[in-house]
Amino acid sequence: MPVHDWSRVKPGIFHDFHHEWISQIKRALNSGLLPKDYYAMAEQWSGQRELDVLALQGGIGDGGNSGTPAPRPSTGVLPRPKVRDSAQTEEDWYRRKKSHVKVRHVTDDRVVALIEIVSAGNKSSKKAFEEFVDKALELLDADVHLLLIDVLPRTKRDAQGIHPAIWENITDEPASCSGSGLLSAVAYEVIRGGVNAYCESFGVGAALPDIPLFLAEDAQVPVPMEKTYFAAFQAVPQRWRRVIDAL
Repeated sequence: MPVHDWSRVKPGIFHDFHHEWISQIKRALNSGLLPKDYYAMAEQWSGQRELDVLALQGGIGDGGNSGTPAPRPSTGVLPRPKVRDSAQTEEDWYRRKKSHVKVRHVTDDRVVALIEIVSAGNKSSKKAFEEFVDKALELLDADVHLLLIDVLPRTKRDAQGIHPAIWENITDEPASCSGSGLLSAVAYEVIRGGVNAYCESFGVGAALPDIPLFLAEDAQVPVPMEKTYFAAFQAVPQRWRRVIDAL
């Protein structure tokens, strides 16, 4: 299924879809994609500075990581891929109401990775966008791998895309993204001494690429974005599907 133009509908419609997409990704991860020592759970937004995420081996918000290295998955993973204010807006209201998924390890509940589906609220103001970028950087600094998915139109806050806004705080090297679309998905792999980024761009009407989710250095599982997006879109009410699908 091609990616839709979500600017056709108000934030509340995307919020409904977003909630279902989170559930579908969680279901896919729990249905054999994750190694047996990992599990995913959907939870409600619980704080202003918390990303709306899928969190692997969770601990953020529950005491954080212990400071010791997380155990490396022994099976079920692949090596790294070769691709590399006081006023509250409607968008901000939905940002605070979003669900997220935490994926935990059965032994120590350590967060090793998070998946974020960007919302309109994350781009609704300079403050909201800066908080989004800052939290992503904090997570990477805490050795948490990230996967960011952005299927929403760009704004003046992210005119060059989400990835460059984060990458410029990590290195002087220019951010690069394969593809030529204005939407993107980017996986950040925390490695010894730095961060690797694997960015895929695409446009409205294009198919979604599968994108890696890192559990450890050089150990990832592919997230089936196209399959889960399609399943989530089937749950959108017909009244709004007709609007979104209109030429």
